Amino acid sequence: MLRYTLMRLGVFAGCLVVVWGLVYSGVVPRGLGDSNIMWVLLLSLVISAPISFVVLRKERDRASVNVVQRVDRMKANLEADRSQEDAAIDEATRTQGQTQTS
Repeated sequence: MLRYTLMRLGVFAGCLVVVWGLVYSGVVPRGLGDSNIMWVLLLSLVISAPISFVVLRKERDRASVNVVQRVDRMKANLEADRSQEDAAIDEATRTQGQTQTS
């Protein structure tokens, strides 16, 4: 997951550098007044999103498989804990029932 995040940030940083260069060279219009930095960041974000979606597809799938495995492992541990607690409660109930009938 960290690898995907770092790759995504790398794509964004690359787009930021390219857009910054295009804005200051005059190819892309500058923002209004002091909004130039926001314009460059927003344009970089809009451009990097579809690039990341296409270029990082395999890494995103790998990260999602890891997340699903982690969630499944946590669910299995939770279910094991529940069944262990249920067994302990059943045993305590049986023991209590036996002492009351004696």
